[in-house]
Order: sequence, then C-alpha cells, then structure tokens
Amino acid sequence: MKTLSKLALAAVLAAGVSGLAIVAPAAAKDKKEEQAAPGFKLSKPVQAIAFQAQDAIKQRNPAVAEPLVVQIEAAATTDDDKYIAAALRYDLENTKLAMAQTANPKAPIDETVLAKPLDALLAAKSTPAADRGKYLFRRGQLAYNSGQYPVATQYFNQAKTAGYSSPDFDLQLAKVKVQAGDTAGGLADLDRYITAQKAAGQPVPESYYRFGIATANGKKMAPETLAWMQKYVAAYPNAKVWRDVILQYAFAQNSLAAPDKAQNVDLYRLMRAVGAMPDQAMYEDYAKSVYDRGNPYEAAAVLKEGMASGKIPASSTFSKGLLTAANTAIKAEGSLATSEKQAMAAKDGKIAASTGDAYLGQNNYAKAVELYRTALTKGGVDANEVNTRLGIALARSGDKAGAQAAFGAVTGNPRAGIAALWTTWTQVGSSPASTAAPAA
Repeated sequence: MKTLSKLALAAVLAAGVSGLAIVAPAAAKDKKEEQAAPGFKLSKPVQAIAFQAQDAIKQRNPAVAEPLVVQIEAAATTDDDKYIAAALRYDLENTKLAMAQTANPKAPIDETVLAKPLDALLAAKSTPAADRGKYLFRRGQLAYNSGQYPVATQYFNQAKTAGYSSPDFDLQLAKVKVQAGDTAGGLADLDRYITAQKAAGQPVPESYYRFGIATANGKKMAPETLAWMQKYVAAYPNAKVWRDVILQYAFAQNSLAAPDKAQNVDLYRLMRAVGAMPDQAMYEDYAKSVYDRGNPYEAAAVLKEGMASGKIPASSTFSKGLLTAANTAIKAEGSLATSEKQAMAAKDGKIAASTGDAYLGQNNYAKAVELYRTALTKGGVDANEVNTRLGIALARSGDKAGAQAAFGAVTGNPRAGIAALWTTWTQVGSSPASTAAPAA
C-alpha cells in the first residue's frame, strides 16, 4: 500500500475517527438521559452493550470489542441502531489498523476493511450531516489508495460539497487528477487552490509546492518545474528552501538542468547570496572553479567563508592549499586598474568580462557592472553569461530593476533558468528558515 495510506490513517486517528460519544447508561440521572448515545434512540439490546463496546475500542482491546460489535450489528434494527453499529465497526477497524501499524510500521496497510463500515455510515439515515463530509473524504482516500481515481474524484467532490475541509484536501484533489492521467489539469487546479488560499490570507503548506515540483519534474515538464520552484521559494524564501530548490534544479540525480562548470558558479553564487551553501564539497568546488577561471579574489573569499562557518574543517589540506595559492595570485596580480585599462583598449570584451568577474569577486559591484557592460558593448563574449553576471552584480548592489532587466536578456537553457532563479531572489530575497508561509 502507498505511503499516503499510512498518512491518511494517522490523520483520521488523530481526528478522533468517527467522533461517536457514548455514555454509560448507569450514569443517567433521569429518564431523559437514559440513552447510551445522546441524541439517538437505541433499542434495548444495542443500548445495553454500546458503551462497553466503545470503551473496549478506546482501551485498544479488540479481543473484547469484536464480539460486542458483532452483537450490536446483529441486533441493530432501527436507523439509530444501524448508525451506531457502523460507527463502532469503523472505529474498531481503524483501531486494529493503528495497532498493527504501531507493531510493525514497515508492514503494508490493508484499509479495504474500512470500506464496508464507511459505506454503511454514508447510507445510514441517522448519520449526522456534519459528519458526512468527513466520511465521504475518507471513502475517497480508500478509492485513491486502491487506484480507483474516477471513484475517488466523485467522493472528494461530494465531500467538498458537503462542506468538508482539511489542510491537504486541495492537494488530494490535485493528486487524484494527476494520477488519473491529467497532469497539466491537476497542477493547474493546485495552482488555483494556492491562489485562492493566498487571496484569503491563508498559509499554503510546503507540501503543495513540493508536489508541484516533483510532479512536473517527473513528467519532464521543464518550464512548469522551474515555475513551481520559483513559486516555492517565493512562498518560503528561507535558506533551506532555497538550498533544496537549487540542488534540485542542478545538482540532484534527477535535476532539471545539467549546467557546466561556469554555469554552476552562478548557482553557487546564488546559494551563497541566500546563505544556503550546504557543505565542504560545494564550498571547495566553488572556490576551485572560480580560481581556475582566473578569479583568485572570489576563491579566497569563498574559502574563508566556508572555514568561518565550520563547513570547511580546519584540517582540510585542499582548502588550505587553495587559499594559499589564491592569496599568492592576488598579491602577484596587484591592482585591477591595469586589467581595466587593457579591457577598455581591447578590440573585444573578453578582458572586460574577466575583469568584471574579478571585481564581482571583490564585492565591488559598481566596477563589475561597468566592466560587464563594456564587455557586452565590445562583443566577442558569451552574452548570456555576461548578462547573467551583470544581473548578479546589479542585484547584489541593490538595483533590482536593473538586475531583472539583465536577467531578462538571458536566453537558452540552463542559463535562462539560472537567471530566472536569480530574478526570484531579487523579488523575495531570503530569510532564516521558518515553517510558516508569509502572509499573502
């Protein structure tokens, strides 16, 4: 059975299962309180043992509860009796499943035993109207877990009409449509649900965005996957989510893109900007990549940051050796003024672009912007790469509008995707990790 089945079961148990409340007849003080189930008129055979059955279920004693529930089912003659019998059977079967899951969490769960009592509850004339939506939703989950997606859709829509709501109801509806084969329709529905929740000032669970990303990526829908990634970080712009999205975009096994080393550098720059550099390996790869491209300034800064954060251990001979080499290169190179003059005099923009990279590595964004623009004017360079880095320099300097214009000029993948993620950062920034979505 699917993992969703276990989650669905846990949610129902946490919600109190049927919600049926039966009091002991002996506790009644007068004739008006003699009914074991307040609000229901039970026949004497059912009333006599209903409380005992429910008490045994609450005590998680199915051995005692089972024969009592069987007796109630056999004795049930009135509408109220039949409702009580179905509710107790439902609670008992839920309890058995919960106990089995606790005993062996890895074992599959067979929820089909819940179908019959749920159908009985839905058919019972005495089932409270307030509970029908809950039972319809639960019945839809059973159909979904067994692959009966059209049936599940019917139950879910009926549950919604009955007024049922839960934190993941809309996600469930989208999943059904996706599983039925309409991926685009399911994702479009999910996007509408998110928009509606935001408009109502309600937070949107992270699971909605994660589902959107995983579903679109699994179907090789690259533009849609990137769009869902942007929506996710826009809703949860913290370092953890940014890290997850960037890793999924370019570094995971089933990543959306396969950037080259130069393109990876601009993703590393984004991770660094949002405070999301994950580990020693990436710090060192970042530093080595920029060093090899003639930018010892940025290599040294990255290594020092990694060491200060503790992610690069003091014992790393590779990092210490690379930092020494970077510092030596910086001293040998001296001022960038000479490179800048050469760039201005050159026939093409190659020296201007590399000098812009050096200024970017020094956090001298104004100079970096100037040199990148010179490089674009002179030509002879990869315009998409230079525009990406021009956008980065403008973004880091605080010129959001200018940055977005530069990023907007980037074409072709994966550069355009990298630029799109940077554009999102100019719009939402980054914040410490949190579990709540920002207000719409």
